[in-house]
Amino acid sequence: MKGEPIVSINVGLQSMISSLRQSPYALESVHISVTTFDSQVKDVLPLTALEFVNMPEIECPNSGATMLGAGLEHICEKVRQEVLHSTPDVKGDWRPLLFIMTDGKPSDTLAFSEVIPQVRSCNFAMIVACAAGPKSDPEPLRRLTDKVVQLDTMDSATFSGFFQWVTATVTSGSSSIGATDTLALPPPPPEVQIVF
Repeated sequence: MKGEPIVSINVGLQSMISSLRQSPYALESVHISVTTFDSQVKDVLPLTALEFVNMPEIECPNSGATMLGAGLEHICEKVRQEVLHSTPDVKGDWRPLLFIMTDGKPSDTLAFSEVIPQVRSCNFAMIVACAAGPKSDPEPLRRLTDKVVQLDTMDSATFSGFFQWVTATVTSGSSSIGATDTLALPPPPPEVQIVF
């Protein structure tokens, strides 16, 4: 991803963080982590409480591999290390939400296939995968989750709509996940098509 798409993602993330900070529920409960998975896997933002997030700019190579399998394996390891589980004496964290965005398809197809059971065992409250742009392939993502959306274009208006939708999803999750174990997606904007 380069040019307008990556600039739009950076703007969208900043906007999402600003909007989430307007919600008292989100301020109390949301922690954010951002990991990129191109030819290497990098934590752009380690798990950070919303109030302390200082979102760095994401930079991507012009081209190369899409190591989605390796990225998901890394995220599973982070979940095992960082998410606190409830015990009789300690209240744990709420189940995390996982949002995946790719403008291609997994280059590491074997690793991607092998990590799917690991991802499911991490007990995410919701996994939403986004296939962005004309070169993306939603089919591999459907093997991972039934919540797959597609963005036909990668312009700033489309990414803005997507990140507003993600913000609404996180906000509703931060205020309701303690009361119920299920989370429903809000209606998507016109730019976001749900893949069936």
